[in-house]
Amino acid sequence: MENPIIVAVELSGCVIANGMPGAGKSTVATLGARLLPRAAGAKGDDVNQMILSGRVWFAGEPPEEAARQVELCHRNMCSLAANFVDFGSAVLMDTVVADRAELDFLLTLLAPRPVRLVTLAPGPAVCRQRNGTRARDERWDFDGYDRLDADMRRDFGDVGWWFDTSALTPTETAERVVREAVRFPLLSVGSS
Repeated sequence: MENPIIVAVELSGCVIANGMPGAGKSTVATLGARLLPRAAGAKGDDVNQMILSGRVWFAGEPPEEAARQVELCHRNMCSLAANFVDFGSAVLMDTVVADRAELDFLLTLLAPRPVRLVTLAPGPAVCRQRNGTRARDERWDFDGYDRLDADMRRDFGDVGWWFDTSALTPTETAERVVREAVRFPLLSVGSS
């Protein structure tokens, strides 16, 4: 069954769905893209899965290799997103943006295309619970929720849309993202 297009919005460019593991980024970005007349998804997990040998997750060991692969993932995601935007599709990207420097890197790679940030923020307890209920092969072994939440609040509390989704279903969240993201300012390097 095909999902109905719920919004004939002027949503264009790229919306980065940020959040901790378990926040719902992948689900919301996929559902949201399906609700728009012309949209694509760029999922960080899918891009990382393209590394078939030597893959290290974002907080893995050795840390230098993890950082290198995060950068490679972001470069590839932004290249895909830029191509889709340039050919008339909105793009919903999902990734963990750890800090302001990482956001500025993404904005540089996506420039001059329009970019908005939505940080899905159901809170550490909800993210832990959601992550814990995932199938084993989809679950992240991650115990840094409180630290990452504090870092994200510090760096993104006043940037883009800080969206508490703790009381919403994924569908409700996706519908609000595609309807309301246009209300938030476009970002550029160093903007808030």
